[in-house]
Amino acid sequence: MARYVPGTRALRTLEAAARHLNFTRAADELGLTPAAVSHQIKEIEDQLGIALFTRTSRSMRLTEAGSVLFEASSEAIDVLNRAVSRARKLSRGQSLLKVTADTHFAAKWLMRRIDGFRAFRPDIELRFDISYEVRDFETDDVDVGIRFGSGKYAGLAADRLFDNVIIPVCSPELLRNGPPLQVPRDLFNHRLVHIEWSRRGVTWPNWSMWMAAAGVTDFDESRPVVFSNSSDCIQAAIEGSAVALADFAMVAHDLSEGRLVQPFALGVRMAPEFAYYLVYPRNNAADPRIAGFREWILGEAAKTRT
Repeated sequence: MARYVPGTRALRTLEAAARHLNFTRAADELGLTPAAVSHQIKEIEDQLGIALFTRTSRSMRLTEAGSVLFEASSEAIDVLNRAVSRARKLSRGQSLLKVTADTHFAAKWLMRRIDGFRAFRPDIELRFDISYEVRDFETDDVDVGIRFGSGKYAGLAADRLFDNVIIPVCSPELLRNGPPLQVPRDLFNHRLVHIEWSRRGVTWPNWSMWMAAAGVTDFDESRPVVFSNSSDCIQAAIEGSAVALADFAMVAHDLSEGRLVQPFALGVRMAPEFAYYLVYPRNNAADPRIAGFREWILGEAAKTRT
């Protein structure tokens, strides 16, 4: 006699409902209505002849049988995702390399150098996945990535690209026509902007830290405007409305082309355990596409450091 096994769609519904223990939140994740989720769960229960959830007016929990199927569904979906990822990579052929990077790094550093890679390795075609979300090399269709972090990732090789030195920048127009910028205290007469970021007890350098390094002890740390991402911070400086603290590597091109200037030479280094890294599965290090991209990007990173 044939045994009923839920299809992929039903497994995903079961997994989401069991993980959230809430049909409404599961429905939001899956793009369904709560009624549709409830109907699919009821259909699975009827066809298997077992109860998966116990419900009260205020809560929902998995039955013992439901817990068994939840664990199996999670494992099955994970195996399928990994298989699909491998299949997509195989179908791409041997000349295409897919690179994932966050939006800021891609816009301010990577894309401005990519023509150099095409000249260096015309036999490799690059495709990009630009997102602030961290991709999984086993389940997502990507080959290499650039990540900001500690460089310690299980199963991944990580090549440090460059240290992060945070410097003040502004537009040349602001430097010419705005209030003077001759000593650090002159910054009190300007709008100051920086980003707010911290992880594992490490804080991205801000204006209070820069002022302390410059010997200014009476800076009001509530004065700066705080942005959530570096792109907006740098754009405010380019437009001439503010003096920004920015990562040198991310504004080197703007400095060299005159869109930004550095009014003071002082820079504050990010904690050494954090930096931009090229990352890729350690088992794939010998892949000629990855090896070629690695050779090129490490060379470009060395130029940035210089």
